[in-house]
Amino acid sequence: MTSASFAQRLAIRGALPRLSAGVEDTIAIGFLAPLTGPVQSWGLPGLNGCQIWTDSINRRGGLDLGGRRHPVRLVPFDCRYEPERAQAGVRRLVQEDDVRLLLTLGGDTLAPIIDYLTDRKLLTATLLPSDLSPDTPYLIAPSETHPVYTVTGVDWLARNRPDLRRIALCSQTDALGLPSLATYRAASAAAGLTVVKEIRYDPQDRDATGIIAAMLEGAPDILCFCTSTTPMVHALTEAAHAAGFRGQLLSCTLDSYDRLIDRTSPDLMEGFVFQFPDFDDPALSEKAFFFNRPKDFFDEYQHRFPGSWSAVSWEYAATLDIWRAAAERAGTISSLSVLAAMKQSGRVMHAFGRAAWWGADIFGIDNALVGDWPVVQLQGGKARIVEFGSVPDWLARHGALLKAQMTELGQMWDQRQVRANARIALDRRG
Repeated sequence: MTSASFAQRLAIRGALPRLSAGVEDTIAIGFLAPLTGPVQSWGLPGLNGCQIWTDSINRRGGLDLGGRRHPVRLVPFDCRYEPERAQAGVRRLVQEDDVRLLLTLGGDTLAPIIDYLTDRKLLTATLLPSDLSPDTPYLIAPSETHPVYTVTGVDWLARNRPDLRRIALCSQTDALGLPSLATYRAASAAAGLTVVKEIRYDPQDRDATGIIAAMLEGAPDILCFCTSTTPMVHALTEAAHAAGFRGQLLSCTLDSYDRLIDRTSPDLMEGFVFQFPDFDDPALSEKAFFFNRPKDFFDEYQHRFPGSWSAVSWEYAATLDIWRAAAERAGTISSLSVLAAMKQSGRVMHAFGRAAWWGADIFGIDNALVGDWPVVQLQGGKARIVEFGSVPDWLARHGALLKAQMTELGQMWDQRQVRANARIALDRRG
């Protein structure tokens, strides 16, 4: 999508009703994500972070749109990562609550509702850019480019532990797992690692012991859990510990790692590499992003929601702040105008620095922000950033590998579109 001209934005704004009644005009923001169930650690902590952001904005009087302040209100719906509940939830949020922005985890719960959202031109944010396609112009991934950033962890390991050459992968077969598997495959190939075993498991499969046993058959130096859910990452790690594995562990996320250390051993967990830092990390002290005070946000989160920090605690809030800046610049919350304001400069400040809009090669549309992303390692029982890897640089060198693996696993946007059309045709015949 190209940036709209100033004249075009003025024309759009002139054709839309302006919020002008004063501070009593509250803007509703929908939050459709799993708040319970096995995927709740990628939903509920994000809602907590959004509440901190909302409270901060409202203490200042709300969003400043054309010189008038408008309070914001979060409207959550627990979809439990179930497509049917997501369909019911989105209708309630749109038709009853009149939300003007929708925050979602994405994946399998977004697929059945995206046409509904697109028809209504409702700006929607996902944490999974693999949800994007040319047919979803109002869907954006401004905070997290899952799973593309995971290449930085593999790249760092290959450079810093050249003795590790054999990797075993496991991933669930859903909209979270398969793109992640494709990316870890591509990153392993780019780093010269040999994939000695690959296990794909059903999302309902809880046989972590069996999965680890199968992975260990290849005598790997590295066990990689891709983007398994938090309960499964914990189960797999415990199973690896029970099996006597003492090599390198790698995963996209490692929520509640302190509990996992207690249930396994500090020796096994030492050096575990993943992608999501604690925000009291010294390496973030000079980073400028929403609130501009990562540690203050982390401390407030820990005070208000102790023991619940996860990979997504800050991500939905970061999306909100990117949206806020664009809406205030445009003077409206119209999806068209906010998108134009987001795209106007071509680059946006996201959590870890400047990022550029990208995605056409893989997702068919440049609606995902890519920039630097942290590589995190457990050191002495604490998560520590060891490097900010450049995702754009990796893509410039190895983008063809990623595209090939995405294609092989059927995760390119046009492949997903063909499957979606086939399901629609089948439903109509039924």
